[in-house]
Order: sequence, then C-alpha cells, then structure tokens
Amino acid sequence: MIATVLTALVALIHIYILILEMFLWQKPAGLKALGLSREFAEQTKTLAANQGLYNGFLAAGLIYGLMPGPHALAFKVFFLICVVVAGVYGAATASRKILFIQALPAALALIALGLNL
Repeated sequence: MIATVLTALVALIHIYILILEMFLWQKPAGLKALGLSREFAEQTKTLAANQGLYNGFLAAGLIYGLMPGPHALAFKVFFLICVVVAGVYGAATASRKILFIQALPAALALIALGLNL
C-alpha cells in the first residue's frame, strides 16, 4: 500500500512538472514556481515543452504500472529507476532541489516496493 501511494505521488509530481514545462513555462505561475525570468522562459520555451513531454511519459509509465497486470511491478521499477536517474542528473547539472523533488520520492517508492510495503 505504501509503495502504491508513493508511486502515485511520483506520477502526480511528473504530471505537475509536465504542466509547468508545457503549459505554464511563460505564465506568471510557471515563472514564479521555477524562478525564471521572462526572457529566459521565452528563449527556452521549446526546450521546456520537450522536457515536459518526457516527464509526461514518465508519469504515464508509472500510472500504467499502478494498474493490475502481470508486468505492473516491472513497469513501476523501471520507471521509478528512470525518475531516480533523471533526478540525480538534474540535480548534478541544473538544480540541487531536483534531487529532493524528483529523485528522493522515487527512491523511497523503490525502497517500499523492495520491502513489499
């Protein structure tokens, strides 16, 4: 149950990131949430939309893994590992806060899966 809740939380985080990067990047809410200047947001809007799409795929894979089926566990593990790797890379190259927003929740979900919680 704990693993399911944590996995769902990670999926929701990535849906939120998709919304920020694809739809709110240049809007006041997106600028404030991400600490961006209008100029930077304008220059990077295409890149951000692409990143948002990838985050949507991560969420979709996690949601698929939450559905009952013979490969549900494999989907959850694979996509949670992808999120951890993306979060660690993002923390190393963009912002340390990504480690706590993205990688840590996914790592906790993986631990809960491994412990069968």
